Amino acid sequence: MQMQIIAFFFLFLASLHNAIAFMGVGGGLGWFTGQNTPPSSASGSREFQALQAWKQAITEDPKGILSNWVGPNVCTYKGVYCSDSPDQSTPSNVVAGVDLNKANLKGTLVKEISLLTHLTFFHINTNRFSGTVPDSFRDLQLLTELDLSNNQFTGPFPIATIFIPQLYFLDLRFNQFSGEVPDEIFQKSLDAIFLNDNQFEGGIPPSLWTSPASVITLANNKLTGTIPTTFGYLSSRAKELLLLNNKLTGCIPETLDYLTGIEVLDLSFNSLTGHVPGSLSCLTGIEVLNVAHNQLTGELPDLLCELKRLANLSVSFNFFSGFSEQCNQLPYRNVGFDFIGNCIPGQGMQRSQPECNGVPGGDLSCLRIPGNRPVGCGTTHASLGIGIGVGIGSYELPPLGLSANLGPVP
Repeated sequence: MQMQIIAFFFLFLASLHNAIAFMGVGGGLGWFTGQNTPPSSASGSREFQALQAWKQAITEDPKGILSNWVGPNVCTYKGVYCSDSPDQSTPSNVVAGVDLNKANLKGTLVKEISLLTHLTFFHINTNRFSGTVPDSFRDLQLLTELDLSNNQFTGPFPIATIFIPQLYFLDLRFNQFSGEVPDEIFQKSLDAIFLNDNQFEGGIPPSLWTSPASVITLANNKLTGTIPTTFGYLSSRAKELLLLNNKLTGCIPETLDYLTGIEVLDLSFNSLTGHVPGSLSCLTGIEVLNVAHNQLTGELPDLLCELKRLANLSVSFNFFSGFSEQCNQLPYRNVGFDFIGNCIPGQGMQRSQPECNGVPGGDLSCLRIPGNRPVGCGTTHASLGIGIGVGIGSYELPPLGLSANLGPVP
């Protein structure tokens, strides 16, 4: 009996070790079976061909990550994760994911990667991959997560990503992609869109406001033109919107009050002009608002400084001429309030009088007089009619009274 108990104990340890060894990214024991059963002959041949072709295109592997990419059983390859085949008629493992983050690999992507037809995630951030993204990536019909960040990719926006139907997470930041951001990317059912720190240029597509994504960052590019006017009735799921450090001009749209779920809004380091619209006081859930390093003028709206969840407000290095007592009380509410480099009388670390006398000119339509909070935040602008819809393409106005709040992302 004692020998049977000992044998059972060692069998349990072996099973546990096998399960842990093949845990998926994030520890997804429920997704990966932990088996290293070879794929079926048909799928295994394609997957072997794909991974070996990619291995040949990798010229430097200083950590020896790919040293065990040998033989037909691709489920034993380091960084390759397998799961049961969705095809019940062929009970075998298939390649469901690749995670080679921070492997310091140098090379290119190859078209044969599209032979990994069961791939659901492809993570290769923080490497030295270069070149372009193969158009064949559009054949990865089950892919939900694509992370190519912090590499050396070049060329235009990888259009293939638009045609991946299940894609939910797209991270292209910290590369050298260039050209215009396609309108279609904001029409996909993505939850996260990271395009920051590239060389994208041209205008921001009006479809930005139709995206269901909770996080959108276009920061640190070369985008020009104005921030598109939004009616926001399809964009209230946005929690973070980062447009900082581009070359945007014009005014802050009055209709940003439709972003009722926004928590972080960063428009800093651009060339925005005019007054801050009082409609921003409708953003009752906002925690971080940054409009620093622009050419904004006038006084800060009183109601903006009354927002209850505000944790950080930065308006530094503009041409503001004053703010109310409500704004003066922000430090006493433990709210970070940075207003240096403006033209506010009686405050320290402001611009010189000659600088303030030379306030940059701007579009007269931006020179609003801050007023009270708009009646019916997020719905009032639709009543202005078609005349304010110029520049939003073919998107239709919502019916009057339609709530902009579509609820949280499921």
